[in-house]
Amino acid sequence: MNAYLPLILFTVLTNAAAQLMLKRGMTGVGTLDVAGDGLISTVFRVVFNPFVFAGLCTFVISMASHLIVLSKVQISYAYPFLSLAYVVVAAYAFFVCHEDLGPARIAGIGLIVLGTIFIAQS
Repeated sequence: MNAYLPLILFTVLTNAAAQLMLKRGMTGVGTLDVAGDGLISTVFRVVFNPFVFAGLCTFVISMASHLIVLSKVQISYAYPFLSLAYVVVAAYAFFVCHEDLGPARIAGIGLIVLGTIFIAQS
């Protein structure tokens, strides 16, 4: 199963990248007002934001690689690795966006990493 670790990590990284692009895009879109702007107009405004569109495309790539992984390894091995996307996003938020990571978040991140290490060694 460790032979598929690079593909699993690719899935994790593309998942995290998609999340970050979607956040950047939705920050640019601003507050959604479906009642005032209309559903169709709101959907077009969101989907055709370049960052949202790129994030959605990146999610497709991430899901395609995840499907390949699922065809090769047990789900109980592969799925927990997706929690590493939280670690990547939190690290990006801390180092690039200068968001605060309190002790509870750092402890949670540590537990995620530790749990993933245990799973990788099984």
